Amino acid sequence: MSTPPAPPRGAGSDVEVALYEVRRKIYPRAVTGWFARWRWALVWFTQLIFYGLPWIQWGSRPAVLFDLEARRFYLFGVVLYPQDFIYLTGLLVISALGLFLFTAVAGRLWCGYACPQTVYTEIFMWIERRIEGDRAQRMKLDRSPMSASKLARKSAKHALWAAVALWTGITFVGYFTPIRDLPGALLTLSTGPWQTFWVLFYGFATWGNAGFMREQVCKYMCPYARFQSAMFDKDTLIITYDPERGEPRGARSRKADPRSLGLGDCVDCEICVHVCPTGIDIRKGLQYECIGCAACIDGCNQVMDRMGYPHGLIRYTTEHALEQKLDRAAVVRRVLRPRVLVYSAILLAVTVAIFGHLALRAPLKADVMRDRELGREVEEGMIENGYRVQIINPAERTRRFRVTVSGVDTIFVAGDAEFEVGPAGVRMVPVTVRAKPGNGKPGSNKVSFRVEALDDASVAVQAQSTFFVPR
Repeated sequence: MSTPPAPPRGAGSDVEVALYEVRRKIYPRAVTGWFARWRWALVWFTQLIFYGLPWIQWGSRPAVLFDLEARRFYLFGVVLYPQDFIYLTGLLVISALGLFLFTAVAGRLWCGYACPQTVYTEIFMWIERRIEGDRAQRMKLDRSPMSASKLARKSAKHALWAAVALWTGITFVGYFTPIRDLPGALLTLSTGPWQTFWVLFYGFATWGNAGFMREQVCKYMCPYARFQSAMFDKDTLIITYDPERGEPRGARSRKADPRSLGLGDCVDCEICVHVCPTGIDIRKGLQYECIGCAACIDGCNQVMDRMGYPHGLIRYTTEHALEQKLDRAAVVRRVLRPRVLVYSAILLAVTVAIFGHLALRAPLKADVMRDRELGREVEEGMIENGYRVQIINPAERTRRFRVTVSGVDTIFVAGDAEFEVGPAGVRMVPVTVRAKPGNGKPGSNKVSFRVEALDDASVAVQAQSTFFVPR
């Protein structure tokens, strides 16, 4: 039995292995092209919605407002209350199913074009390029010693980043408090502690994530990159490099015939790596770090144009299309596969159920809570029970409501039976109910409260409770 050779000096148990990779700063190069224009179109579209919605008025209030203090959510003409939590749950389910469906069909297009991390990183990098220059200039500036010029450039960049981040924080808080009052309140230091905290926290998070962490958020913090493989299949749209066309790669002159040199179409310029916001080499195959932004496609197509080669060395396609040489029509036909159909059917059913229920919900809500005290005898032997009735008026105008009760002979509302509730208001009112002695069996009797609007009898709702008769 042979003896294994002894390990060299310094090897063995004394060898230190780094458990974490040291971050290598990425300097993405600017790129133009068809997909870059689409990315910027989505940047403008998403940010117009985000920054614009809080400023839209709906009557005398913001069109979209999460009023946590009043426990109401205003969405244009719809007012939702804590009792409508089912709609929020449904919206989350719809969002999750929509993500599953979109990912199964189109891969990580959401990440590459509309994800807030991608959008704000794109905005921050645009500012960075305008002040510090493109990739080579930024690398040179970072390697250079500190100087007045470098300090001025870095200061200007961070000042603009901070301005964008601060306005983003103000806009975020503007979804929870009327934004038209917020800037003035911040300038006069009259905002509440929570408003101030969330403006600064959200602004700081934007500044840190888009200015510094960037691809680290996509690679390590975002769970989507980790579980996306469970939703991918060979017919999912991905960005891929065509090795049959590109290999073997190598440099050559524009006039050279690559076939005579034994080369493929890839000139090994690495522009696909230089423009990638996550710093990967797409030529190594599908990687979880790829966010599907197509910057590498635009960069490669520019090189193909200069070399006189056709586009598509790097392109959007599917694994099946690449393996089986499928044309675009065949790729489109394979979109309607079992997984996609199941996701679509479930998504459609949940969407119809939630929005159908929302459209048909009652224009009035009422809850009845009986007092803890049991029924009691009052004057003339009457049996009396006390209740608290919560009336929710979703209408955007003040309304008067009448409360009536039925279910036991001679039962009636004693005292005030009409109440006024403000626009989109909630009011808890005391209601006293009496019945003549001898009506109703001893113990609990089921009764029904009816709350109806005085200006429209069709706006009414029933609520059940019990009327207690002493034994």
